[in-house]
Amino acid sequence: MELNMKIQMRKQKVLLIAPRFLLLILLAAITLGGTTSCKSKKKLAREQAAAEYSQRVDQAKKDLTAILDDQTTWSLKEKEQRFETIKSWNLQDQDVLKLIDQVEDKLARERADAQRKTEEDRLRKEEAEKAKASTSKYSVIENYFLSIAASPNPTIANEKINQALQLFATPDVPVLVIISQAGGFNDYDRPTTIRRYLDYLKDQKVYVNQVEQVKYDGNGKITELELIKK
Repeated sequence: MELNMKIQMRKQKVLLIAPRFLLLILLAAITLGGTTSCKSKKKLAREQAAAEYSQRVDQAKKDLTAILDDQTTWSLKEKEQRFETIKSWNLQDQDVLKLIDQVEDKLARERADAQRKTEEDRLRKEEAEKAKASTSKYSVIENYFLSIAASPNPTIANEKINQALQLFATPDVPVLVIISQAGGFNDYDRPTTIRRYLDYLKDQKVYVNQVEQVKYDGNGKITELELIKK
């Protein structure tokens, strides 16, 4: 009788311990699986980052070499934008860094050439306008307008403005600009004064009109100026 009771008690203890043991095994399996999964994700992320870095290095070498050898159809602006994008990748590949230095020097030279060409074109156009103005019966007025628009700084422009104003009866002499002509009638832009018009030339740095008609007073001073868009 006593033996049977002991056996029964042992069975009850086993039944109580078994669920706890199974629970511990399950928790261990979950923890181990989670750790393995986490390690796999980190490994995959590292592999993807390495692959992306390698692709960028290859693309950077290809694009920089093409720019260096003039093998692209990109404009200077497009080349500069691509160059800045590659620099933003912050690649530490030695070949890429060497190409970046070479391309940076090349783009600086191209930029300087473009600026020089722009300035040469501006001067050529200015000379052509001056030559055209010199053949006009209003060449003195035209040349003042051109020189004010082409002044390298406000101080010189203001000097030219003061000189030009000596041709007019007052700084408030009206200036009319013809914007279109049809059927013998003129369509005018908003009226202004000679002072305001000269200041406009100084600010805009371009003269796009030509003198159409001038009215004088008895002292030979201009009392009204009519311009027309070229």
